[in-house]
Amino acid sequence: MPVNVGLSGALKMIEVRNLSKSYGSTKAVNDISFSVGKGELFGLLGPNGSGKTTIIKMLTGQIKPTSGSIRVLGVDVLEDPVRVRKLAGIVPEQETPPSFLTAEEYLYFVANIRKMENYEKACEKWFEFLDFGDQKNSLCKDLSRGTRQKLMFAQAFLHEPELAIIDEPLINLDPVMQRKVKDFLAGYVKSGGTVFISTHILEIAKQICTSIGIIYKGKLVYTGHLDDLTLQERNFEEFFLELVGQPGNSALV
Repeated sequence: MPVNVGLSGALKMIEVRNLSKSYGSTKAVNDISFSVGKGELFGLLGPNGSGKTTIIKMLTGQIKPTSGSIRVLGVDVLEDPVRVRKLAGIVPEQETPPSFLTAEEYLYFVANIRKMENYEKACEKWFEFLDFGDQKNSLCKDLSRGTRQKLMFAQAFLHEPELAIIDEPLINLDPVMQRKVKDFLAGYVKSGGTVFISTHILEIAKQICTSIGIIYKGKLVYTGHLDDLTLQERNFEEFFLELVGQPGNSALV
């Protein structure tokens, strides 16, 4: 396959080569390589503590790898992490927006940083879509964890990015909002966007992802499409648990 295309044969939006991250003698991420093509909804699956959040932090330039290379939207993350964070929509794990701003002020602040024009209408669209109601006038510190998660989701997509990188996209959301977000992500990909998510919940991947990577103890043990024959021939849950060596561990599903 040409070096500039991902699993789907499309232009690569994320390209990771021989990526490792060590903390002392512990390898949190161990020599992984993968790519995500335009129009894919790629899910990075693995048990808690397997290295998913560490990978996202490296993809978004929050931490530097010990070795390896990362390109996101054609940008070398090690050389220009700020540009990556400017171009991509990012929802980090349990990020807390500034406590002294209201939800509306925070979204306006993000829009100004991104130099968006006529951003008030875009912000209002997201507040309506995510059912904020009067909570948009509440201080961020007074918002529930679920509402803060919705706010971080809104700021990530406010500028209509080509690529979104989301750590545990449905965490803290109620079932109605989970469905809304899943439907949005599916539509976003169909319209040409690309999404990279991490999750430890298999059902999320089965419902919305087009391709997956499975990570265990810092090593990437599988990458492929959900409709691959390998997955068609056996139960997805059993396939996953076999790869991570934890048969019958229902906490992962």
